[in-house]
Amino acid sequence: MTHPHPPVPDSPPASAETADPFSTAFDQLPLPPAILANLRSLGYLNMTPIQAASLPITLEGHDLIAQAKTGSGKTAAFALTLLANLDLRYFDVQALVLCPTRELADQVTQEIRRLARAEDNIKVLSLVGGSTMRPQLASLEHGAHIVVGTPGRIMDHLQRGSLNLDALNTLVFDEADRMLDMGFYDDMVFIARQCPQKRQTLLFSATYPEGIEKLGRQFLHQPRTVKLLEQHESDKIRQRFYEVANEDRLQAVATLLRHYRPVSTLAFCNTRQQCRDLLAVLREQGFEALALHGELEQRERDQVLIQFANRSCSVLVATDVAARGLDIAQLEAVINVDVTPDPEVYIHRIGRTGRADQDGWALSLASSNQMRRVDNIAKETGTEVEWHPIAELAPASDEPLLPPMVTLQILGGRKEKIRPGDVLGALTGEAGFSSAQIGKINITEFHTYVAVAREIVQKALRWLATGKIKGKTVKARAMSVEDDAQDTPSRANANRNRRPPP
Repeated sequence: MTHPHPPVPDSPPASAETADPFSTAFDQLPLPPAILANLRSLGYLNMTPIQAASLPITLEGHDLIAQAKTGSGKTAAFALTLLANLDLRYFDVQALVLCPTRELADQVTQEIRRLARAEDNIKVLSLVGGSTMRPQLASLEHGAHIVVGTPGRIMDHLQRGSLNLDALNTLVFDEADRMLDMGFYDDMVFIARQCPQKRQTLLFSATYPEGIEKLGRQFLHQPRTVKLLEQHESDKIRQRFYEVANEDRLQAVATLLRHYRPVSTLAFCNTRQQCRDLLAVLREQGFEALALHGELEQRERDQVLIQFANRSCSVLVATDVAARGLDIAQLEAVINVDVTPDPEVYIHRIGRTGRADQDGWALSLASSNQMRRVDNIAKETGTEVEWHPIAELAPASDEPLLPPMVTLQILGGRKEKIRPGDVLGALTGEAGFSSAQIGKINITEFHTYVAVAREIVQKALRWLATGKIKGKTVKARAMSVEDDAQDTPSRANANRNRRPPP
């Protein structure tokens, strides 16, 4: 039976008035004595930066959007809040934590149990894909206070009616950007809509893509925002300039790639023709490269972005116009094939790398007649230009620079009601692959795209040829950059004759 549960308090407990806002000690927080005693027994004396910034806000009952990297202590930051919100008189699900993968959900479950051991009767239940439903159904029948799960499996239980969220007072999106990357946006929206409107919602994310803002507008009530300054340090982007002759510029890009060997590179060109020329040079030399420019049809553009964002393509060659609004996680390098005349464009270009807790390279090629542009950039950014001779660069390895993932295209998409959780559950459950071997999942009207680790491509294809998704057999193939006819000069010329430039 579901009991009415009091909402998160609108005002902080009286003890909050005595807290020192500049202290990082846990015992300054308005937490129950039993929780504070347990923290001391675990050796948790002082808060990490994300805990110190967010806990005073969330313990007052405010919604929160927090930008925090993995390993920053964010689990305790939301776990202590949802534990403080529990009313143990009622044995109903009062808190739900959504995680992108089974492994993270298991880690979060264990950490919450450690933090909750001050009270013997707090039940924390993990509901994830890749395991059978029957034990989970039995556990839910016996009740739980806190549920931690992956979006697909939580949706399954909600649709079956086995999970009741009527008494929920705290909803947590953990690693929300990764859930968006994996294609779980629609699932996250569905789940949030099944929760009571009067609740506290906490959203933790390492990066801040557009989807996070959209979620915040839809499901958070006047949220406070916490962004740690350490994630925006300019020294995370290492800038180097190389002087080259115009005729050597395209070959110099290949030289940079062989020396630095970034997993994922965005190469900016000033013109569409330069995009086409560079793509041809890179393809001829064995690089897995794709181009993004105004002559692509929307379907082609979508497939290019899917393959680059899921790390199935090493180099994306693009113009500024085509790359507008592009936000790619884990971008190791930006190469300026030409120096842009606008310093603001330069700043915007190189800001695509070095995000969150990642370092990044910003490598620029400049000819002798572009030195004034370089001087303007130095003046605008307030940095000293670091010049290096291109001749000093040698290949770091004889192995080809191959992307770590390969995109599998599955025939069937939204029209067949396929969800990311269905694909992830099939590959990590019945097929036996680990979630670390499965990358982003993108679902369009008629197709599903899933990135898998390069070493399991053939095994995954064999399983998909005999296995089932949503109880149905599917057809799948591995995509290659050669699938994109956009790289051939005849196709480019035909496109140029057929459509006016954007």
